[in-house]
Formats: sequence, C-alpha cells, structure tokens
Amino acid sequence: MRESGVLCHITSLPSGKLGPDAFTFVDLISDSGINIWQVLPITPPDEHGSPYASTSAFAGWVKLCDPTFEEEPNSELIQTWLQVNAHWAWDWALYDVLKEMNDERPWYEWDEPLRNRHPEAIDRILQEQMPRVRGRIVNQVRFSRDWAILRHYAAQKGVKLFGDLPIFVAKDSADVWVRPQLFKTDVVAGVPPDYFSEDGQRWGTMLYNWDAHRHDDFTWWKMRMARICSMFDIIRIDHFRGFESAWAIPCEEKTARNGSWEDGPGEEILQVLVDVAGDTIVVAEDLGIIPKSVIDLRQKHNIPGMSVLQFGFDDENDDNPHNPQNITSDTITYTGTHDNDTTAGWWETSSEERKTRVNQLGLAGESACDTLIRLAMKSPSPIAIIPLQDIIGLGSNARMNRPGQTNGNWNWQFSWPELSAGKWDSLARSTENTD
Repeated sequence: MRESGVLCHITSLPSGKLGPDAFTFVDLISDSGINIWQVLPITPPDEHGSPYASTSAFAGWVKLCDPTFEEEPNSELIQTWLQVNAHWAWDWALYDVLKEMNDERPWYEWDEPLRNRHPEAIDRILQEQMPRVRGRIVNQVRFSRDWAILRHYAAQKGVKLFGDLPIFVAKDSADVWVRPQLFKTDVVAGVPPDYFSEDGQRWGTMLYNWDAHRHDDFTWWKMRMARICSMFDIIRIDHFRGFESAWAIPCEEKTARNGSWEDGPGEEILQVLVDVAGDTIVVAEDLGIIPKSVIDLRQKHNIPGMSVLQFGFDDENDDNPHNPQNITSDTITYTGTHDNDTTAGWWETSSEERKTRVNQLGLAGESACDTLIRLAMKSPSPIAIIPLQDIIGLGSNARMNRPGQTNGNWNWQFSWPELSAGKWDSLARSTENTD
C-alpha cells in the first residue's frame, strides 16, 4: 500500500507547540488522505535552535508542551514514568539545573568537582536543589503525557508519527557529561565539502568511542533506540552513514575541509538497533557521499533510504539515484528536506538547463512544486513525503535550515490562512491518484 506524508516540525505550527494546533493539523492532513506526519527531533535544541545538536539524546523539549494543559502529572504517573526513564532522567534533570546555576555555561566550564562529577559534590547539589531537580522530572513527565495524547489522537485519525533520530549529540549535553568515556575528545563530527557547502559542514557534535560502546554491549544505544521507538511509528536515522564511517575533524580546524573518514561499527551496531526497533519502521538518511557499503548495509536489513527530487535534475547523469527514472522501491521519496531550499525557492535559483529537465516532465499549467509533488507521489517508493512549504508553494523565506549557517534557521512557522482548501484539495487529488 502506497503511503504519503507531510514534513512539518512542531515549531512550525502557528503556536509552535503541542495541543490544539497539533490536533487541528492532524485533522487537516487526515482529511486530505495523508497518513504520515514527519517532524524533526523533539529533544532540546542547541543555542542556535538546531535540534540536531541536542543537549540530550533522551529528554523532550518541554517548550513544546501543550500550553492549555498545565495540570501537573500525579505522583502515580510520575512513578510509572520513572520506572522506564530513570536511567537518563535524573542525570538530565541535574544537568539542566546546574546549567541554570552556572549561567547556562557548558558543563566543561563548571568548577572541577561538578565538571568531573565527584560523588560528594553531586550528592550535595542533589540535596540542596532537589525541588528544582524534581521540577525538571515533572516537566519531562508532562512532555511525555502531552506527546502520548497527540500520538493517540493521530492514531485515531489514521495518522502515523514519523520522528528523527540525530546520530550525534552536542559536547555540551547531559550524555557527554555523564558518560564521557563513550565519546572522543580530539575530533568533532561533520561532513566533507558537498552539494550543500564548499567548505563542508563542521557540526561540532561528538564522535563516538565505539570500543567503549562495545565494551558496554551498546547499552546507551539500546536505551536511546527504545526511547524514540516508544514515541513514534516510523523513525529516520539522521546521517546513517556515520555507523559505517564518520568524517572526523580535528577540534582545532575551523572548517570541515581537513577531516578524514573513521570506520564505525557498521553491521555490529545496526543489528542491535534493528533488534530494539522491532516493528517500528526505520528509515536511513543516506544523502551525500555514500559508498556502496552503506547502501548494502541498509538493504541487508530492509531499511529504506531517501530519494530527493531536487537532487535529480542537476545533470544528465544517467546514474543519478535521485532522478525520477532511477528512484527505486527501497527508498522514500521527498521533493526536498529540511536542509534544502523550498521547491519554489530552488526553482527561482535554478539554471535554465535544470528548468528544462524539470519541464520535460511537467504538465501544462503545473508549477515546479506541483510537478515535483506529482513525481514524488507517482514514484515507485512506498512512501512519499512532502514538506509543508512545498504544499503551500512558499519561497526561500520559508526555508527551515541552511546547512553551514548558524543563524536564522529553524524559525519558520505557517499561518492557518496559508493552508487554503485549494492547497489541500490539490494534494488530496495527488494522493488519490498514486495507486
């Protein structure tokens, strides 16, 4: 059965939060024949708003909580929640309190006893600050409650929630503070020069000490995978290639140009994650410079990759996997992603050669957005995902992220009047004609 979805982060709702806007959005996409809602990571973002360099691999971003449902969870719900989440929750809560006490400075700038987690220093802070620590726990329970309500509502409407698992975490995170032995200290993550940036991308997130993870039987990864699979029906592993090999950039380098590829655990870690995921559908973000070994790895486990139509018209290369004629049934097709320009913006900056290639597949009266949406829906992929900006037909000012640029990202929000009946009717017709 063919499925289709909309990509729209929670922060892009008019309120930017869970609650009434999220329920209304579920209603709209369900009524249009759409059955998947894909969002970006829902963990706390970094200081630039990026959810891909989170201060926690486990915590929910409490600023997303439903503002109309502020009732504190009862003690029974809190205790039940802690039975599942205590392994990360208390550490996160203490870390967040200490961040506030230290003027939001990163943990590696705290006084040495707290920076290195001396037991007597940790015990003292817990005794002194227990009400604040408990407050963080309550907020996490509230977030989980609000998310569970949304997921239940979406399921009733026949809508699956599609989440995103960033492969890396920020250096200033509870995870690195609590388990520094699991991470490398002399290099940071990124990608080499590519389609998005001539200098590559220096993310600054932490690379893993895979030997330490092996020694611990990948327990941290098992817990992390179990956490996200409990919240979503489908998950995308961001930068899937990082399990096979990762671009390691010496900390002193200012760009990603002078990095090198370091081997990852490959099959070893993937088998662990697939076993934990169970029936949860796993998708691999395999964009960029991808060797055949990475494709073989995901295909061995029947994990679909990604095809992005905006990448499919740059040349006459017959081997371009993103060209509509080359898209295969083991990928999910997108018009664009959160890292791309909107399709309307992409079209405005396209060369005449690219426009000609698109127009050869277009129909009379179609916009570029309409053409790419139709091609996505007609692709052999089992799932087609359309960013909301492309459904509306918005230009570059609605772009979600510009890779390599730290400011001005992650801020786009739509308004309800932009979602006219005509836009949804057109999408519904595209959906109905996909079988």
